[in-house]
Amino acid sequence: QVQLVESGGGLVQAGGSLRLSCVASGRIVSTNVMGWYRQAPGKQREMVARIFYSGNTNYADSVKGRFTISRDNAKNTVTLQMNSLKPEDTAVYYCWYYSDYWGQGTQVTVSS
Repeated sequence: QVQLVESGGGLVQAGGSLRLSCVASGRIVSTNVMGWYRQAPGKQREMVARIFYSGNTNYADSVKGRFTISRDNAKNTVTLQMNSLKPEDTAVYYCWYYSDYWGQGTQVTVSS
């Protein structure tokens, strides 16, 4: 089993920044891909960003240029720096560990 504990999130005005962090523990394979997903009310969960052990990354088109994902392989952590936040970024953000492990979710609310 893998446990994921998230921190960060909260309420911010449009144009502001937030930082999400996630620590993985348990039966960790450090080379596995990690990432962040989000789910807004009434919408399906969607991928926000993923990062591979090599440091290669994938981003949703909607966050490219505004969000940055990073990881510390030695500490089994993944971080999402979110800048220039928009009201449409409002959602519950979930840390994800390959293939089907999820954090409890953290609320991000961006006011206009």
